[in-house]
Amino acid sequence: MSSISPLASPFPALPKIGGATVHVARARYKNWDRCDLTFVALAEGTAVAGVTTRSKCPSPEVEWCRSALPLGRARALVVNAGNSNAFTGNRGRAAVEAITARVAGAIGCQPSDVFVASTGVIGVPLPIDKAEAGIDAALAAPEASWEDAASAIATTDTFPKGAVTRAVIGGKTVSLAGIIKGSGMIAPDMATMLGFIFTDAAVDPAFLQTMLDNANRASFSCITVDGDTSTSDTVLAFATGAAGNAPLAAFEDEGADAFQAALSDLCMQLAHLVVRDGEGASKFIAIDVEGAESDESARIIGLSIANSPLVKTAIAGEDANWGRVVMAVGKAGEPAERDRLAIRFGETQVARGGLAVEGYDEAPVAAHLKGQDIEIGVDLGIGEGRATVWTCDLTHGYISINADYRS
Repeated sequence: MSSISPLASPFPALPKIGGATVHVARARYKNWDRCDLTFVALAEGTAVAGVTTRSKCPSPEVEWCRSALPLGRARALVVNAGNSNAFTGNRGRAAVEAITARVAGAIGCQPSDVFVASTGVIGVPLPIDKAEAGIDAALAAPEASWEDAASAIATTDTFPKGAVTRAVIGGKTVSLAGIIKGSGMIAPDMATMLGFIFTDAAVDPAFLQTMLDNANRASFSCITVDGDTSTSDTVLAFATGAAGNAPLAAFEDEGADAFQAALSDLCMQLAHLVVRDGEGASKFIAIDVEGAESDESARIIGLSIANSPLVKTAIAGEDANWGRVVMAVGKAGEPAERDRLAIRFGETQVARGGLAVEGYDEAPVAAHLKGQDIEIGVDLGIGEGRATVWTCDLTHGYISINADYRS
């Protein structure tokens, strides 16, 4: 990993999840001295749900997960780092089939019970020999920690990312642990970002999918680093049932609301960690949009602001150039009325009614922009829609990282 982001958070103490056993190994997909293959064995009866990229050029791994998810069951997860295996034709598909067959034969399950994700350079077929050797090494390796796994799935990340939440279901406390990778090519549209959530709760697969969709909508689908949606974006949630609670199957079930809240909180934590590790980032930016025609309209406007290079560079330069926010609202293609628009930086209102606030003091705005956590507020004044979107600033560091990414 390169020098650690100034916005980094320490890796939390994640609990062991009953029914999930982690192993890591060196498949050596790139010329680096680190583990780059993660294998998680899952107990029989584990339910799975997932969201994947809407890119029209998805990787074979994404297509495999999409085909397997409706079955609702999982016995293993394999994650490869350093090679996305995307845009690799039949050779890429053959690699996924080889991986799932190798694992299925080793643990005694169907290939469709094995979920696969890969991340890294696009256009290079995943070497089957390295993948199979890495799987064999992982199967023979001692149990690893969640932090080991979070490090092994990383590419340009500067720190391992994990989060934990808990919920009470029918008197039983269940745990949720998640790891995620992502730093650049981040504009999940679902959802290179890969996230994996493990819980010992018993949850019906279809209901788990509903709850993950709910959690995703306000977290992974509301972050952006650079406006680029990966070919590999995948978030998978696995529920082993080891906690022994009565399985959740509907929101009317006792504890379902608590579990949804815990899952949503976990996804939000993970999503924020990705933005805080945005390539070259020095500031974490929350964009609150209200008064829009609808919540979805507010989200689109928020992303228009968050993805604007002019807005992001202004924040990097600590320049209170709110005119760039006006520009980003206007170009979003969503309903807006110039003379009702209001904008604030932090707690300071800088524009209202389509005009600059007369005589506003820029000093508190300048002070706010010198911090690491920045808030921009936009009120369209035309409806009840609202959304929050998170992004980071755009610095010279982003260019440096991506100009020589393949070298």
